[in-house]
Amino acid sequence: MSLSELADVGPFFALPTGQAPPADDAAAYLPPGPEALRQRIAVVSDRLGTREERVAASLAFQGIAGRLLSLTLGSVVLTGQAPDLATGALRWHPCLGAPDDLWWAAPAPPPPAQDAAAVLHEVLLPLHTATRSLTGVSARLLWGNAGSALAGALRVLHPWCLRQGRPADAGRAVALTRTLLADPLLRTTGTLHLPGGTPAFARTTCCLYYRSPGGGLCGDCVLRRRGR
Repeated sequence: MSLSELADVGPFFALPTGQAPPADDAAAYLPPGPEALRQRIAVVSDRLGTREERVAASLAFQGIAGRLLSLTLGSVVLTGQAPDLATGALRWHPCLGAPDDLWWAAPAPPPPAQDAAAVLHEVLLPLHTATRSLTGVSARLLWGNAGSALAGALRVLHPWCLRQGRPADAGRAVALTRTLLADPLLRTTGTLHLPGGTPAFARTTCCLYYRSPGGGLCGDCVLRRRGR
């Protein structure tokens, strides 16, 4: 399976590539960084109807973490290589959702990275730092969001592999998720379980979604287990 075929798993696993962007306005696609984050936080704040910037920042970071980690998990499991998303051609449209929010602005797909954990240290860590500098939201909370996003990617990829008759790939998806969750950046974010063979994650933090109008507790939220 090629990187272009990962969209078969779901929109979070897709990475449009080529010289033409998936949406009309190429200038709206920005390098993942402070300006793209600033715009995305404003978009999320408006869509949630919240005035709490840290709530919008938390969920904006979780969204981009979900995209980057889905791309990494899916590509390693299904193609055997992690895409090097830190090479400079990756662009992010702050106003769009998956799959059109990301674009590899080059004719060829991204070259392979040496290590799947590179996405944590070379892409997500700078975004984590930028999010903190813009809003002051908890560092531990943001990494909890990344751990939850990784587990969410697994919950999509694992059953897809089983439906496709690829149990070995489903096993590899679990193994790689465990490896990434053992990275120092994610080590304290939560615990991965497989009750009945179905991936489930219990995180140690809360993404703050419950503080948005009409929001509630996510399935893996620490507050749910505390009986809030």
